[in-house]
Amino acid sequence: MTGLLDNIKGALFDLDGVLVDTAKYHYLAWKELADQWGFEFTEADNERLKGVSRMRSLEIVLEVGGISISEEEKLAKAEQKNERYLEYIRRMDASELLPGAKDYLYRLKERGVRIALGSASKNAAFILEKVGIADLFDAVVDGTKVAKAKPDPEVFLLGCRELGLKPDECAVFEDAEAGVAAAIAAGMYVVGIGSPANLGAANRVVGGLDELAG
Repeated sequence: MTGLLDNIKGALFDLDGVLVDTAKYHYLAWKELADQWGFEFTEADNERLKGVSRMRSLEIVLEVGGISISEEEKLAKAEQKNERYLEYIRRMDASELLPGAKDYLYRLKERGVRIALGSASKNAAFILEKVGIADLFDAVVDGTKVAKAKPDPEVFLLGCRELGLKPDECAVFEDAEAGVAAAIAAGMYVVGIGSPANLGAANRVVGGLDELAG
């Protein structure tokens, strides 16, 4: 690590695509709904769901299929999708942590950096427990605590408050364009996890946390 990352007091991590890959389980659960409605929901379509709330994700799936349902049906289908997703993540264990994730979290803890999760997922705390890293987090801000989805900065600003730090004292680690935009709007240094082609607005882009943990 070099530069500003050496001096941060707080680190806020997105969950899916940064620490673990649960996107594949979200995709399978949404695809099952699309199959029931009789249209194809591709992995390319699924890219639009990264970093957004469950209800907004459902609306995008419906848009892809040209489907219109009532608000009551939306709530029922979102719950059905979540139950299917939960069936997948209940089987998760530490082997599903992405390369370098645990090592980098430990490195930050050793430096006295405070760590928070900033995720749209309402299952974030459960997943952290399943993969064995919950005790490394000083705060968990997830879909149960925020009203506005990324790219609104609410999740990261609340994470800063829970860590007792200012935005300019923190770095955000994100794999989605909406998350990078949220971090920038919050006034934080942002590390994109993934491809520079998608995350060029970030201050720095790496392929994974293993590049920082080494």
